[in-house]
Amino acid sequence: MPQMAPLSWLNLFIFFITVFLIFNSLNYFYFNKSSISQDQKKIKTQKKITWKW
Repeated sequence: MPQMAPLSWLNLFIFFITVFLIFNSLNYFYFNKSSISQDQKKIKTQKKITWKW
């Protein structure tokens, strides 16, 4: 690809890795952990299902 010749492949790799890490960190910290605790309380209060095989 002659159009990509001036661009260093290492710089391109580093750019995509940093974008990937930023995207993952934003998704991790944006997630609200209080909703998990409320969901777990709902699950614990429900009846346990007895399976009849």
